[in-house]
Amino acid sequence: MDIKHFFIEKGEGEPLFLLHGNGENGSYFEGQIDAFAQRFHVFALDTRGHGKTPRGDKPFTIRQFADDLLCFMDEHQLERAHLLGFSDGGNIAMVFAIQHPDRVDRLILNGANLDARGVKRSTQIPIEIGYRMAKFFAGKSDSASLNAEMLGLMVNDPNVAPEELSKIKAKTLVIAGTNDMIKEEHTKLIASHIPDAELVFIKGDHFIASKRPGEFNRTVLDFLGG
Repeated sequence: MDIKHFFIEKGEGEPLFLLHGNGENGSYFEGQIDAFAQRFHVFALDTRGHGKTPRGDKPFTIRQFADDLLCFMDEHQLERAHLLGFSDGGNIAMVFAIQHPDRVDRLILNGANLDARGVKRSTQIPIEIGYRMAKFFAGKSDSASLNAEMLGLMVNDPNVAPEELSKIKAKTLVIAGTNDMIKEEHTKLIASHIPDAELVFIKGDHFIASKRPGEFNRTVLDFLGG
């Protein structure tokens, strides 16, 4: 373990991890932490190289972030947990649940994607252009190098084949906005390949958890309690 995660911890009960998206930190879930902490032991982690968690020396990939989560759970002697991941955090949770099906109780994937093709082109094209520019300048500037790594997550990761989703054993909720940057058919593809997954669309864009916390929280808590 080459890093120590910064994390927000609140509540008691079954552990529930909140995993944020690209370039964000655990505070993305400020509209969820208190609501969920009434029933669960909430951990909102800053992913490697995000927020207050150091970058470390290991690869900057979704699979490494999933390995980091496993180390964190082992370190805190948590055998199993519920995982709620948003965007890249959803991709981390998805990869973790494929690799360690016995460690996940319930899984909530919010705005996750299997690969870059799942993202609407109007969103993805500027990301790819930014990535190429940042890579070009990466040798000359630390900030460009960091930017290239961050954008690279959205260009090169997570590359999960739909068939791999059958390895997920956790009861799963797939949730997205009606006008999400993830293509609707892609979200449906993910849900259809996870055994018995539930699929919910909430009116709004990619950021339904922060923009519509009431409806989002009710949907998640109903799922976790059901």
